Amino acid sequence: MKQVVIENPVINSPFSEPARHFRFSEEGITNEIVSGRRSSSYFIPIASPRKKKTGQLSFDTQWTQDRIEENKFINQVRGKVKEWREGRYTRDVTKTTARLLEHWTHPDRDPSRRFFYCQIEAVQTAIYLTEVAGRTGDRWMENRLREWNDAHNPGLYRIALKMATGSGKTVVMAMLLAWHTLNKLESPQDARFGDAFLIVSPGITIRDRLRVLLPTDPQNYYDRWDILSFGLKEEIRKAKVVVTNFHALKPRERGGSGGVGKIHKEILGGNPFQEAPGAMVRRVCRELGNKKNIIVINDEAHHCYRGKQPEEEERLVGDERKEAERREEAARVWLTGLEAVQAKLGIRAIYDLSATPFFLRGSGYEEGTLFPWVVSDFSLIDAIESGIVKVPRVPVADDTMKGDLPTYRDIWHLIRENLPKKGRGKDPVSGEPKLPVELEGALQSLYGNYEKHYREWEKSYEKCDDPQIRERMTPPVFIVVCNNTNVSKLVFDYITGWEKELKDGSTIVIPGKLDLFNNEKNGKWSTRPNTILVDSEQLESGEAMSKDFKEIASREINEFKAEYRERFPGRDAEALTDEDLLREVMNTVGKPGKLGEQIKCVVSVSMLTEGWDANTVTHILGVRAFGTQLLCEQVVGRGLRRMGYGTESRTVECEGKSVEIEAFPVEYAEVYGVPFSFIPTAGTSTTPKPTPPPTRVRALEDRIDCEITFPRLMGYRYEIPTEKLVPKFTADSKLALSSESIPTKVESAPIIGETIIHTLDDLKRLRDQEVVFLLAKRTLETFFRDDDQNLKFWFYPQVVEISHRWYDECVTCKGNTFKQLLYLVGNANDAAGKIFQSIVASTPGEKVLKPIFRPYDTVGSTRYVDFDTTRPTYKTKADRCHISHVVADTDSWEQKMAQVLEDMGEVAAYVKNQNLGFTIPYVLNGEERNYTPDFIAKVRDGQPDLLNLIVEVSGEKKKDKAEKVATARNLWVPAVNNHGGYSRWAFLEISDPWDAERTIRSFIANGFKETV
Repeated sequence: MKQVVIENPVINSPFSEPARHFRFSEEGITNEIVSGRRSSSYFIPIASPRKKKTGQLSFDTQWTQDRIEENKFINQVRGKVKEWREGRYTRDVTKTTARLLEHWTHPDRDPSRRFFYCQIEAVQTAIYLTEVAGRTGDRWMENRLREWNDAHNPGLYRIALKMATGSGKTVVMAMLLAWHTLNKLESPQDARFGDAFLIVSPGITIRDRLRVLLPTDPQNYYDRWDILSFGLKEEIRKAKVVVTNFHALKPRERGGSGGVGKIHKEILGGNPFQEAPGAMVRRVCRELGNKKNIIVINDEAHHCYRGKQPEEEERLVGDERKEAERREEAARVWLTGLEAVQAKLGIRAIYDLSATPFFLRGSGYEEGTLFPWVVSDFSLIDAIESGIVKVPRVPVADDTMKGDLPTYRDIWHLIRENLPKKGRGKDPVSGEPKLPVELEGALQSLYGNYEKHYREWEKSYEKCDDPQIRERMTPPVFIVVCNNTNVSKLVFDYITGWEKELKDGSTIVIPGKLDLFNNEKNGKWSTRPNTILVDSEQLESGEAMSKDFKEIASREINEFKAEYRERFPGRDAEALTDEDLLREVMNTVGKPGKLGEQIKCVVSVSMLTEGWDANTVTHILGVRAFGTQLLCEQVVGRGLRRMGYGTESRTVECEGKSVEIEAFPVEYAEVYGVPFSFIPTAGTSTTPKPTPPPTRVRALEDRIDCEITFPRLMGYRYEIPTEKLVPKFTADSKLALSSESIPTKVESAPIIGETIIHTLDDLKRLRDQEVVFLLAKRTLETFFRDDDQNLKFWFYPQVVEISHRWYDECVTCKGNTFKQLLYLVGNANDAAGKIFQSIVASTPGEKVLKPIFRPYDTVGSTRYVDFDTTRPTYKTKADRCHISHVVADTDSWEQKMAQVLEDMGEVAAYVKNQNLGFTIPYVLNGEERNYTPDFIAKVRDGQPDLLNLIVEVSGEKKKDKAEKVATARNLWVPAVNNHGGYSRWAFLEISDPWDAERTIRSFIANGFKETV
């Protein structure tokens, strides 16, 4: 496809119906602007990574689109609303409604209070369905909606309005509330309207933000946005409004249930101490008084649905399974809560607002299925073409020349094995943060672009002479979304700094690697942090934060309490809970005069919540798995809110004509690590083959006696027997830097709009001496320790000298690379290995092999296994295996091997090494790899302690099998046994599982020597 260049994607005014759009061809987006509005279709377009050709980069920009399917019902409704709007319009509605419509669309409205077209259209659609459709022969619309609701939400009448993130859904809620209230007050007997409202949000952040819908709130939207004409402003105060989060709809435990356990509750036929549904409704809706047939407004309503049993069982594992289970539970609580409200009070109508009203994976529906009760649609591409939101810009090319995707588009699969897992390491991550090289490169590259944004903002701030404008100018924000508390702490420490303990027991703060986000000042923590660490999910639920997270964030919490006392001398900071304080900081990021005004970076555990409305977000990095494209869009949505709303006049060329429009200038958000893309499909669909039902493979609590633990290594080292270090540089000592693994140049592109180049040029400014000192430090810390992990610091001067020589003599740079790339942790580790091997090669005397443990999760265990599989399985014996099943790649030998181990009296416990995380690092053709042996067995061999026997069943000889076996036998086993802290280990290769019993017994009898 030819190169597509779209200089400015904004081709419509935000205040009028979209009149033109970019045409999509079979190949994707084009730069051709065609007149007319884009029809509502079932797709989300995104920049596609440019495929790489052998030997050179392709500089053609390609664009893709998902399976396109027209939303026929939405387009039919849209057409009828347009016909009504351009025809009888206010003559077909009540006088009150007519008055509101005229006020909202009056040409003389204050320019700062004009509504976006998408806001007006959403309310007009609700009005049409309620007041007009029945009069114009379109009663079929309501009948269709009731049919769909009967199938999905029995007893509830839901209408969904789909609006892109940042397009002003809260304003639409205020307009809906005003329309209903004023009509009900005008005609109390009119059953179409209501003046009592229950507004439900997915969390506390949005609940607090939606207080602007309370007519009595000082910041209410009715005044701020001039929703009501002068004579009606007092009337809105008569509405009864309750704003809550869906967690409040969950029945609570009443007093006295503390000593009643699960078994007793089952004997009692349920939980007599749980709040009854009616009592829950009275608690939540108390402020509505005796109102009946209320109106419900669901914000971010994609969290509220009833799942179903899927036609084919979905295979979700690990974090995806847990995330799906949490979503299902949240949806159940939300929907059953509304059903209880319907039963107790009656619900006239439910208005759902969401940017992504789709079913997600785990719901039982195909991922991305649109809620059938959606009646209006203003999509992300519509919002971009109208300039209402920022344009997300993702990597489309880099100079690594590897794979189909740019490295930083989706880094999770590259880094996940080298990051700490939740639950494996009981202790919080501490010490120097060591990131996988891809993650460190992504942070440095994205930060380099952020710094340019920040310097531009800084210049604008310094030039601004107006104090009022300066007060409203807050810095751009960089957000990182992580998967668990340990990973977030690791990233947070890398960014902000970490505490190093000195010999005398005191500590010093080591600065973070990203200067603008650094929280260190003069060796201590700054009293005004630039970066915060938050757990979004826990803050949103309103529950207390976990103990481990409080330990991680305790310093930040105390610092913000001190700042709170300073800002508000008359208030008691101790009366605030830690959750209240962190929530206040997070919710006020980018808000002038608030606790969070100067925050430049937010590191988040879990998803940053919807409704987090900081409009200063310019950069997003995902450090987690994204199982669904809709999750990608929701995370990217945190960066879509515009920073400025000043308009400009611009000319758009369309079909040979020049059109003058009032538009917003384009703004961009830079996104790494979020694989936000849809893949087009070609050809006709075929009937899918039935998927076999999955088997859940997991550790069973009642088999904990069969638990097997193992050390997790990242390499091996030799104990140097001499104090004089002399290097011997050979061909093996050389290291060539290339852009194959770390992009030095990344091209990011939006769906439509200007592309941008990110580089690592900031690293070039490092002095050579800084890099050499780092390499010497890394070499010393990795290879020069005693068995108690104490550093042999007296070797440091010699290591510095050797590192300097190696840096000058052995490093070569290819392409766009430069020696300062060795400053990145991954490259520094490779260099340290080369330096140490040059020392080992020239050192006389006996050298003792020792292990190099992974910096996190040093000990693995069978207790963390839990996944689904459709492969063949063998059910294990309860007294021999901690794991419920052995997973087989074939129909025979794995099962036979398991049976042999279970039948042998010498075997106390065993496990098949599937999703266990037990690997043996080895090198093949100069490339570092990880080998996964087949089994571990704990064997009685006549010694006081059990022998840990690694069993490899060899079938067809493969090229790298010999290297794997040799490394396991000659490096891994001796290194671990020499350490002495992980019991005894041995390695055995078995060629015939049917003769395994004899082979194992012969191996033990011969003193762990294999026989031929």
